[in-house]
Amino acid sequence: MNIEIDGASTFLYTGSKAFDDELPTVFFVHGAGLDHSVWIHQSRYFAHHGFNVAAIDLPGHGRSQGKALPRILDMAQWMLRSADALGCDRFFIAGHSMGSLIALEVASLAPDRIEAAGLVGCAVPMAVSDILLEAARENRHDAIDMISRWGHRKAARIGGNPSPGMWMTGTAERLLERAEPGVLHNDLAACNEYRHGLESAAKVTCPVYMILGKEDVMAPVKGAKALIDSLRSAHVTVLDDCGHMLMAERPDAVRDILSQAFRRG
Repeated sequence: MNIEIDGASTFLYTGSKAFDDELPTVFFVHGAGLDHSVWIHQSRYFAHHGFNVAAIDLPGHGRSQGKALPRILDMAQWMLRSADALGCDRFFIAGHSMGSLIALEVASLAPDRIEAAGLVGCAVPMAVSDILLEAARENRHDAIDMISRWGHRKAARIGGNPSPGMWMTGTAERLLERAEPGVLHNDLAACNEYRHGLESAAKVTCPVYMILGKEDVMAPVKGAKALIDSLRSAHVTVLDDCGHMLMAERPDAVRDILSQAFRRG
């Protein structure tokens, strides 16, 4: 499904379902250099179990036109305009990595509009190493290699994809390779420069469900402690045998946690 936001065509995956005004809506927000497809397992499930789904491609990502936005705040404000374009007054939101920072910022900017938020693979601050930023700035494949290596638990590098016939690390690499030059660096820099996350967290009034990977080295569990302490209503699950790419590494667990959480509201 394509809609126009800020004069640019924007793609969102709906699970092949038309929007129903009688159903609640969930926005799924992807991470740095990625697109809506990282949420395919979870978004399709929600679409067939009583929710409208908007797994959206951010500007300059995937099938969406426009230029990648430079700040998490800009992305969050754009997300709210997306909700307006779809006629969604109140909604649920789930984000992964950079998307989790966007979801956090959305919930702080419009606390009266968010039913509940899911933050997957989230840490505040979300520092990015200089070596990764430099590689991404120079559009070197090293950046993709580092994200693939650091982003998955060790066992994922030799197989074990829950989706039969799929290559977990290779799929992530191919997806990152599809990003336009400069997009990955833009996104990583936005994460690295997002410094007011704890202040934003204090403004969030909805329940927040955090899903963290025990083996995540990009957004380690300890990196979420300050955020958890700053939220009024934080519910935390740490998944074993899981790195930073939680929706691919533990798709069923992420789906079930978010489904149960969003049905509670």
